[in-house]
Amino acid sequence: MKVTVVLCTYNRCKSLVTALESVAASQMPSSISWEVLVVDNNSRDGTRDVVDEFSRRYPGRFLYMFEPRQGKSNALNAGLRQANGDVLAFMDDDVTVDPCWLSKLTVPLESGPWSGAGGRVIPLWHTGRPKWLPESGDILAPLVSFNPGESPGVLSEAPFGTNMAFRKEVFERYGNFRTDLGPRPDNEIRSEDTEFGKRVLGGGEQLYYEPSAIVYHPVTPDRLNKKYFLQWWFDKGRADVLEYGKHHDGTFLLAGVPLHLYKRIAAWSVRWAIALEPSRRFNCKRSVWSLAGQITERHRLSLNGSWSNRSTHNGW
Repeated sequence: MKVTVVLCTYNRCKSLVTALESVAASQMPSSISWEVLVVDNNSRDGTRDVVDEFSRRYPGRFLYMFEPRQGKSNALNAGLRQANGDVLAFMDDDVTVDPCWLSKLTVPLESGPWSGAGGRVIPLWHTGRPKWLPESGDILAPLVSFNPGESPGVLSEAPFGTNMAFRKEVFERYGNFRTDLGPRPDNEIRSEDTEFGKRVLGGGEQLYYEPSAIVYHPVTPDRLNKKYFLQWWFDKGRADVLEYGKHHDGTFLLAGVPLHLYKRIAAWSVRWAIALEPSRRFNCKRSVWSLAGQITERHRLSLNGSWSNRSTHNGW
């Protein structure tokens, strides 16, 4: 079996060094060949120099390719076309991986029923938690946290893009990453990875969860502010509409938006207004922002005449 790690990067040459150092230390079985394909998505910093240095230090291990079309999904899809592995693993340019990460994540895909796999993504805190941020729950998703538990087995939810692997043939069956759900300069929606995982699960494929395949994601100060969280959840609301399409069950529409969304945003606004405890109050507020994103995207699509069940467009 051959494994290709696909790592897409954009203007993060400093953190890229740390990420590549960590994956270079991977402990893999001698029977498995592996490589790291770095896809430079139009960076203007020293990214090319960083990858060239690793290529010199580890001949044949690190490969470089340039993708000029801006947007992470474009870079990911270019990596799919270039990758030589039977199994494709994915990591980001701002993480560190455990030395056993790659083997734990990919070896189960060498045989057996598994089409893909995912592991834990653990936030690496460098600062204290603000009082307004709850200690647990899906609200922490902007910090890139994925931890279904301590026991390996069947994975029933889509893994996160910085810690997932699929057999290459899976992409041949289910298509590429959707470009409308990946981040780009004019769009901060970040759901291209989980949408693909849901698409694969929806096709009846089996995914494996390996808790010892660990990726550490830094919690940087720029993410620990309310503005970042609210924008992330607003964009998540937009992404949900793009991903799941027009499902309003015959409900009357006002400006292209089902009435129940107006009712929900009003209810959460009241809860936000009366909540006293800081984390509870902010949790209500982020629900308002998420619903506002759904309403905004539904209205935009209705104006453009773009309504369709986009989840079926798996070639994007």
